[in-house]
Amino acid sequence: MHQVVLQLNRRARQLRKLLDQKSRRSAIDLFLTALADSIRPKSGALPVGRDEVLAANLSHAPSLNILSIESGKPLSLNWVIVPARAGSGGHTTIFRIIRYLEAHGYTNRVYFYNLYGADHQYYETIVRNSYGFYGFIGSLDEGMKDAHALMATSWATAYPVFNSHCAGKRFYFVQDYEPYFYSVGATSLFAENTYRMGFHAITAGRWLSQKLSQEFSMKADFFEFGCDTEIYKRSESANRSGIVFYARPDATRRGFELGLLALEVFASRRPEIDLHFYGEKMGKLPFRFIDHGHVTPAELSSIYNRCRAGLSLSLTNVSLVPHEMLAAGCIPVVNEAAHNRIVLDNPYVRYAVPYPQALADVLESVVMDQNFDSLSRQAAMSVKNVSWDNAGKKVDDVIRRSLDQPGL
Repeated sequence: MHQVVLQLNRRARQLRKLLDQKSRRSAIDLFLTALADSIRPKSGALPVGRDEVLAANLSHAPSLNILSIESGKPLSLNWVIVPARAGSGGHTTIFRIIRYLEAHGYTNRVYFYNLYGADHQYYETIVRNSYGFYGFIGSLDEGMKDAHALMATSWATAYPVFNSHCAGKRFYFVQDYEPYFYSVGATSLFAENTYRMGFHAITAGRWLSQKLSQEFSMKADFFEFGCDTEIYKRSESANRSGIVFYARPDATRRGFELGLLALEVFASRRPEIDLHFYGEKMGKLPFRFIDHGHVTPAELSSIYNRCRAGLSLSLTNVSLVPHEMLAAGCIPVVNEAAHNRIVLDNPYVRYAVPYPQALADVLESVVMDQNFDSLSRQAAMSVKNVSWDNAGKKVDDVIRRSLDQPGL
């Protein structure tokens, strides 16, 4: 009983201290976290089927039937994807490439790896209406048709692609280093093991191809990021004064907490500057900001044209955001990292050591630049010829070249 009283008094003092420090939000977050932890299953659900992991014996490469290429007939390609909501950046890139391949002699089939029993018809409608794909969409539960090639698109989908008995050379469309999405443990190891499956990787940007080839001896080619310059473009009449932040609290690799602290420092220095947040609705923050939440690409281009600088943090592979900011004449401020410099490779991106004051310093230097109009115009011109068609052509070339070679 004495121990119970001690613990209750300890928690009461902790709560009073949090409230006295005007950290009511912290107190609420602490309570909700503790509540969630108390009801969360001790054996968390994996993003991949347990049976798929057990079936994937990486010490024995599967014996595959590779279809011959017939002159004048289209190449067939099976894409295995996880169903997604509209607006997913990763799925947007996948279907951009699929549409290019459709226009250049491929028959593409999409198969949902639907681990959690999501409604197939609902997600098929999203693929049709939001991603513009009108070909075959099936479920892995019903098996896959033979194809010239099979394409895994995330680490969870790599397992059923590895285990499948259908014909087709195996490829892996890699947009990020997904083991980094998890704390070090079994799940991160399961993700890492997919790079040991012998697939031919096609990666978004050069950093990933270097990492996979050097650390896992994968065959790896890369495509450069594209940019839809029909949507993201610079307006000559724009009145620019603000800063925009790509805010993704749910994606730890986008450094949300670091960005928030950097903007708090910036707001204390320049309270007159509008701060625009998009990505997720934020609610209340300790400084003034404009909360856009989810926006369409056209709305986002308009926001970029109201801003001089944009904060886009990437702790793994970069997102599409910096190129889109550049196209609209908004200068991206990015955390200093080798993977960011390798992929972006653009003289108009501004880098900062990843701590709040340094990021705020660089944001402030862009906002106060006396030659900003010229800088903005040159930044937009620097990505004028960056095209998703170039990316699609590279993927097409890699697939055709690989299909002409023996092996997995």
